[in-house]
Amino acid sequence: MSAYAIEVSNLRVRVRGLDVLRGVDLKVRRNTILVIMGPSGSGKSTLLRTLNRLTDFIDGINVEGSVVVLGRDVFTIDPCELRRKVVLVSQEPNPFPHMTIFDNVALPAKLNGIARNKQELYEVVKWALEKVMLWDEVKNRLRDYPHSLSGGQRQRLCLARALAAKPEILLLDEPTANIDPSNTFKIEESLRELREELTIVMVTHMPHQAVRVADHVALLYDGIIVEEGPAKEVFMNPKNDITNKFLRGAI
Repeated sequence: MSAYAIEVSNLRVRVRGLDVLRGVDLKVRRNTILVIMGPSGSGKSTLLRTLNRLTDFIDGINVEGSVVVLGRDVFTIDPCELRRKVVLVSQEPNPFPHMTIFDNVALPAKLNGIARNKQELYEVVKWALEKVMLWDEVKNRLRDYPHSLSGGQRQRLCLARALAAKPEILLLDEPTANIDPSNTFKIEESLRELREELTIVMVTHMPHQAVRVADHVALLYDGIIVEEGPAKEVFMNPKNDITNKFLRGAI
């Protein structure tokens, strides 16, 4: 088994004639947190969505290159199977409003056959909510609906829902961009613990967040990775002028 959960080679993505990714090479070791940094419009979200083929839903897209996830070419396997193992949490909290807190988290466990009976389902839901530090806040409100939660709590609920699918890779697209500092702290703490169980790829435009959570970082600029490496090394001794400017907030 490869030491890498993700291996990307010469990835090129064009959307309606516009080059979004222009030859990306990237490897992500298992059970680590890779943070992809970069300014808005650099291609971060597109790169993330290519990893579980959510780019399939973009009209006018053309993808070239190699993307190997968990040892398999993502373009040769059933995308539904891929997305059961590689789950994305988006920037905006999007719990299902017509489902209770419990049912939001329980749904992927049911769909993926993870829980065989009500007791197992309860244990999966509890486990997932505990992983995101939300259980104590909602354990007496599991039959309430998500609108009763704060924005940060709803985002943690979405993270718990993703975990209930028991993925091997978790993709996070700026998951704390629109929530308060307290919930941001809880999500970051959860991520540091979760890397013992899965591989995490997270997108952010905030270098200080990458400092707190990343094992490795990659700076994506204008569709190209201009620098990557161990987080401490990149932050303490950046080698690329673009990295320097980004870390100083100049771009």
